[in-house]
Amino acid sequence: MIGSAKGSRIGITGLGTHVPERVMSNDDLTAFVDTSDEWIRERTGIRERRIAAPEEALTDIALPAARAALADAGVDARDIDLLICATVTPDMMFPTSSALMAHALGMPNAAAYDLLAGCTGFMYAVAQAYAMLASGLSRRALVVGGDVLSKILDWGDRSTLVLFGDGAGAVVMEPVERGGFLGFELGADGGGGVHLSYPGSGSRAFENPQSILKMNGREVFRFATRVMVSSAQAVLAQCDRTIADVDVYVPHQANKRIIDHAAGKLGVPTEKTVVNVDRYGNTSSGSIPLALADARADGRLRDGALVLMTGMGAGLTWGSALIEWTDASASGRSA
Repeated sequence: MIGSAKGSRIGITGLGTHVPERVMSNDDLTAFVDTSDEWIRERTGIRERRIAAPEEALTDIALPAARAALADAGVDARDIDLLICATVTPDMMFPTSSALMAHALGMPNAAAYDLLAGCTGFMYAVAQAYAMLASGLSRRALVVGGDVLSKILDWGDRSTLVLFGDGAGAVVMEPVERGGFLGFELGADGGGGVHLSYPGSGSRAFENPQSILKMNGREVFRFATRVMVSSAQAVLAQCDRTIADVDVYVPHQANKRIIDHAAGKLGVPTEKTVVNVDRYGNTSSGSIPLALADARADGRLRDGALVLMTGMGAGLTWGSALIEWTDASASGRSA
């Protein structure tokens, strides 16, 4: 699915993130699996990640991010009428984490639902929020992306343990006077879903599901290096833009080798590519908002900057968005 944003200016007016306090280094992982700091860095670019405490669930790390986004936008929680939470590790299947957060934040009139699209969840959720706002079904939305994948990992499997971390991010979306989203490209290939799965987590019966994430790393790598490029190219073409127009490239932080491959194929210079996988690992739905926050912190998300975001993940899914970044304090909100 691909489409350009015509006739409606919808932007991000607030951004917030949160990660657990516990930092787990590569050396710390040697207590669980046969690995080393050098081995992990060479293959993934990761040196540390954040790990949720035993008592922490998804909403415990997502709520601080949501509150930060609301404060950043200068928006009262009661004025949010749509809350979408992208996650594959909700507190429980129901009540949804989105409903729990809407209650905790004080949003009595907000529609709230969880969205499952793997690591692409944030991109899917942003596209859905855009559609709701552009159609007039919603006036102001809060999109949350986050995961606590440490809860579903096999801590004896080196191939997955070294890759993932916990974290969350949130954005407020609403009409803006200028700038905003220009287009989206989303897709899915269920035929490849077997390569990244969580058997036993739903209504399908499995023998010895073990309740852990399972991944065919080689096939997922091949998929990622292909769609990270094709999805970005598709949304740029749809919006009549080129990679030379892009000021900031925010790829899903799955693996430094995947990011380098995608940036190289697209022709994105290093200075335009946001990379924080070294500090957080793969945080799934939290990955892109965490990277956006880093880009803003180092001054790259200036008013009017053209930002390309691309994600990929379980499903198998992928998605890209192109946005002309809007400094809400500079441009004001649409009436």
